[in-house]
Amino acid sequence: MATTQKSLIESVPKGLLIAGTWREGSDGQTIAVEDPSSGATLAHVADATVADGKAALDAAVAAQGDWAKTPPRDRGEILRSAFEKITERAEDFATLMTLEMGKTLAESRGEVTYGAEFFRWFSEEAVRISGRWSTAPNGATRLLTMKKPVGPTLMITPWNFPLAMGTRKIGPAIAAGCTMVVKPASQTPLTMLALAELLRECGLPDGVLNVVTTSRTGDVMEPLIRDPRLRKLTFTGSTNIGRRLVEQSAEQLLRVSMELGGNAPFLVFEDADLDRAVDGAMLAKMRNIGEACTAANRFYVHESVVEEFSAKLAKRMSALTLGKGTKKGVDVGPLIDGKARDGVAELVEHARSQGATVVTGGKAAPGRGYFYEPTVITGVRKDARMMREEIFGPVAPIASFSTEQEAIDLANGTEYGLASYVFTNDLGRVIRVSEALEYGMIGINQGIISNPAAPFGGVKASGFGREGGFEGIEEYLETTYVGIAP
Repeated sequence: MATTQKSLIESVPKGLLIAGTWREGSDGQTIAVEDPSSGATLAHVADATVADGKAALDAAVAAQGDWAKTPPRDRGEILRSAFEKITERAEDFATLMTLEMGKTLAESRGEVTYGAEFFRWFSEEAVRISGRWSTAPNGATRLLTMKKPVGPTLMITPWNFPLAMGTRKIGPAIAAGCTMVVKPASQTPLTMLALAELLRECGLPDGVLNVVTTSRTGDVMEPLIRDPRLRKLTFTGSTNIGRRLVEQSAEQLLRVSMELGGNAPFLVFEDADLDRAVDGAMLAKMRNIGEACTAANRFYVHESVVEEFSAKLAKRMSALTLGKGTKKGVDVGPLIDGKARDGVAELVEHARSQGATVVTGGKAAPGRGYFYEPTVITGVRKDARMMREEIFGPVAPIASFSTEQEAIDLANGTEYGLASYVFTNDLGRVIRVSEALEYGMIGINQGIISNPAAPFGGVKASGFGREGGFEGIEEYLETTYVGIAP
């Protein structure tokens, strides 16, 4: 590891941030943060106990009253300052993410730009929170509607986008006037810890943002979810865990936002520009090494162009270079851990056992680290496991269809409904298919659709609530109606 990388890691706080103070866990335990490209330990961070979690919520509750009264412009200026500081330190944040998560520096730089933009977007939304004034139809009452912050919020973020999954929750919460307890993923806590320190530098008051790292997530989080002082829960992660959290949240009838799993279909119709479709496929599949809930998971290509599309995609995938994300010339980094790599391998072997053909890739790379080759596999049966489960890796399974309705039925034939992609040059088809797809987000002739100015979220088993866009701040606001007799 280069000296600059060592010093960067050393500069990151390793404790729990509670009431504005960095401190060790109450029992002194720590969590090892691993470099997925080698399996080596990068650092150790505090491992919070149940008592630590409660202390973090105590701090958020104590800070809520004053924070809610803070002028919207002041809250927005903190976010704007944080946006500027993240931008100034983009290379440090990118390097930190690459070291603890594995993605290439190019990918990490893109995430820094994307993640920082949530702070800029919501700095502008803070001063636009508004209600309305009207007269009742019978004229007897004046109707005042106002918006108030929901209150103390628990945020549980995933490992695959260590910065952006935090900023798109923290940004609207700060803008709305909510205090927070954030629990980042134990695999990638360093980026969140660095972000929390940056927000302190920007003047965020003590107790508004509290960060709890823990390997005992269920034990530490459940008491907070069941605590009557908590007002909101927001979670990004797997559907199975999301279901359990929703059950726990029912006791307090919490406001809940869930951004859960995906099984994104990628539809290529016979009239599509195939080169553009392949470009889109590379983005939709290989962004973040395929470890994204929005990643294209199933490729359905019209039977008249499926062979040509498959060949073009395989050529592009086979040209990608595997390696440590900080090295020049590397296109694809490691998966997050051995379990993830083995899970991808199992899905490929299952499809192969059913008669599918591996065109390129198809195996784990030898040596240290959790690498899996970029893979294209054709002739995949529609009931193959990889067509029903999230692959979360660099594997593109391809199947064919013959009619527009068949493509729609195949796309909708899943419990998930987060992202989907459609490639066609027929405007009528764009309208028909977009209206028929059961997804929260649809990309037309493009492979990346996430945007801070747009509402991110899904339907069905992919969750509920929206992050980003004008809709994002509403998740952190309650509506109060006041009837006034004139």
